[in-house]
Amino acid sequence: MKKGDTTKKILGTVSNFFIFFLLAAFVTTCCIMLFISALQDSIGREFTREEITVAAKITMLNVILLSIGMAVVDYVRRKLTVERPVKLITNATSKMINGDFSVRIKPTAKFATDDSFHEIIECINKMATELSGVETLRTDFVANVSHEMKTPLAVMQNYGTLLQTPDLPEEKRIEYAKAITDASRRLADMMTNILKLNRLENQQIYPNLTTFDLGDQLCESLLQYESTWERKNIEIETDIAESVLVSADAELLSLVWNNLFSNAFKFTEDGGKVMLILTADKKFATVKVSDTGCGMSAEVGAHIFEKFYQGDTSHATQGNGLGLPLVKRVIDIMQGEIGVESAIGAGTTFTVKIKRSEYGLEEDR
Repeated sequence: MKKGDTTKKILGTVSNFFIFFLLAAFVTTCCIMLFISALQDSIGREFTREEITVAAKITMLNVILLSIGMAVVDYVRRKLTVERPVKLITNATSKMINGDFSVRIKPTAKFATDDSFHEIIECINKMATELSGVETLRTDFVANVSHEMKTPLAVMQNYGTLLQTPDLPEEKRIEYAKAITDASRRLADMMTNILKLNRLENQQIYPNLTTFDLGDQLCESLLQYESTWERKNIEIETDIAESVLVSADAELLSLVWNNLFSNAFKFTEDGGKVMLILTADKKFATVKVSDTGCGMSAEVGAHIFEKFYQGDTSHATQGNGLGLPLVKRVIDIMQGEIGVESAIGAGTTFTVKIKRSEYGLEEDR
């Protein structure tokens, strides 16, 4: 303990003693004066000087003893009900400042502290729990990013080394250069998705709500994958309701459809089928994107919206596990809903619900 803190404590104790001394002297004096007045009336005479002197000395001694007793009681009270919980709180917050979020303050007996301290302790414990969870997510996120970056970097390094081989055939040179380009594109896409997801999670992107035809947007997004479905001979089946207007951020919502269509074509084998259905009621526009791909188990489906999670490792080189978390965050910002139904070998269906625009509702009427 610092010397200045010790001096303050001593001065505080002395100050409290004098406050209690004055209080005890005032109360005792008033009581004695009333007692003497009543006693004089009862015995019918004045007290002698000697009697008053003895009584004054006894009274002063009582005042001093009473003041000391009150000061001791107040010191113990402050020690238990104020200083002890304050020390627990300051020790805990100091540990959290140093990065230890596992610390928890043990609640003290309610009779021993003020209710305000109990509320503060509960809030600090909740804060420590939340910070611990955030720290765990941050650590996992950094570890996952580092792991995901290693693969494309290793690919670029290995093929870059192979490109330095003397007298390398033109066919191999093109193959290796393409592998480096694909790996660098995958790395760039991952960084882009990380930045988008970070901005969305920190609410640095605010929806720019406009009213537009959702069917038109879905068709435009689907047509971007025409070369993919033709190459894999995938059958496309659509059932799109007309004039379904929604109030949403068109740019953000396009991220949702691009990710869902990309996954549908990625996991659908050659000769399979991808289906797009758009329906609407008075409140919501409902979009279903289905495929006849490999499907997934219920356990995998429970984690697909987690960052970097990839249930099907056979397709890991085609993604980075950030697409669906990005989709989920966009839908949450739009105050919509997203769900998934899947079974191994039977394909997967994603269902997205988006709020209708007021203009679209009037058109329906």
